[in-house]
Amino acid sequence: MTPARFPLDPRFPAPAGQEDAVVLWWLGQAGFAIRSGDELLFIDPYLSDVLADKYRGRIFPHSRMHPSPVNPSDVTGLSLVLCTHGHTDHMDLGSIPYLQSASDPLFVVPRSEAVKGVARGIPAQRLLGLDAGESFRSRGGITVTAVPAAHEELTADDHAQNLFLGYVIEVGSVRIYHSGDCAPYPGQADIVRALNVDVALLPVNGRDPHRRDHGVPGNFTLEEAVALCRDAGIPSLVCHHWGLFEFNSADPVDLAQRLSDVDDIAWRIPELGVPFITVGASA
Repeated sequence: MTPARFPLDPRFPAPAGQEDAVVLWWLGQAGFAIRSGDELLFIDPYLSDVLADKYRGRIFPHSRMHPSPVNPSDVTGLSLVLCTHGHTDHMDLGSIPYLQSASDPLFVVPRSEAVKGVARGIPAQRLLGLDAGESFRSRGGITVTAVPAAHEELTADDHAQNLFLGYVIEVGSVRIYHSGDCAPYPGQADIVRALNVDVALLPVNGRDPHRRDHGVPGNFTLEEAVALCRDAGIPSLVCHHWGLFEFNSADPVDLAQRLSDVDDIAWRIPELGVPFITVGASA
């Protein structure tokens, strides 16, 4: 892999000549930045190292395999932050307050985790809670639709609200599906197919009883991620949720080798902090 470029420009500018494109950067783990014109949004940014302290000396130490590609305090022009669920590597108490240093973003979280979001530094007036099947449109013209996620199971709170979500984000001419932490569940392909997704951002670090029995539920295997794209009619796959914690990762060389025979879906193993362009079906 090409070495990651550190540090990122905190403005996340589109590459020269591509100012009208929808540009993505992988931030590590499940985190992405998305730029379309003047709009910049983050999904599941884990940009701190708070989990290393929490789990030091335990069976799964959460030591970073790479530094954060950007200092959250430096990020400018951020309009939206989407958190798929309440786990710290997706709703990061070490990043949330600092992402507000130079920006005033709206935070979108599962409604079931709104109290946790406020406790982790989201101002109540800047928090929007969603549940599966609900949508909103931002002032900048970005539409976000929440869908269920199964980490490893579909789980709800006492009010039947989902604890884990994915989001379909319509930005520019592109519809991007970020599943959150997720494994297959009945009816998933039908839900996603109905939303006409152009590119899927899916975790591919898999799951096993050892991790689950020690409090680390898992995600799609690579083969399951490819199968979902096929079943839901998604033409492009970006693989993530690897390379940050050694105990919960995947080998990018192995992923690429296993994908080498997949010729009906465009796939990408992203490089940390390196921008890439995505396009919609109509482009």
